[in-house]
Amino acid sequence: MITTAEAEEPVLWQAYVSWNQFSWLYLVSLLTALRGALLWQAALPGWEVWGAGVCLLVVVAVALHYWVRYEATSQRVLIKNALTGRELQAMAWEHVSDMTIKQGPIAWALGIGTIVFKSTRGDELMQFRGVRDPEATLQHIQTVRRRRIFPTS
Repeated sequence: MITTAEAEEPVLWQAYVSWNQFSWLYLVSLLTALRGALLWQAALPGWEVWGAGVCLLVVVAVALHYWVRYEATSQRVLIKNALTGRELQAMAWEHVSDMTIKQGPIAWALGIGTIVFKSTRGDELMQFRGVRDPEATLQHIQTVRRRRIFPTS
């Protein structure tokens, strides 16, 4: 069901945080699984707890991936809690002065980065963290912004 707010402000682009953002969590899960497997192989008690820990870490990784959704609409860019639909942060397109990419060497190797939106007010900053292929994503968001400024209809 589409609400009137969604009809007036259609979502032109949306994405979740990249799975690569949680590589550290996968590493911890792997180490936990190895510890449990070693205990099981040696017939020592406690392997069940390590197995449950692995399951818990995987659930946490899935929850973190779907926790935040980034959106670009015809009116603004926003960060939403994807589980509740609540807006966490928003910035109107007319207040966006600059869009840049922050990417360290590890993020570059993982193919992720942060897209930073700076406000014309100077004090407001919004960041899309853990975005997959940040260069292509930034180009797409800039295209969405141009479409908003220069509609094709």
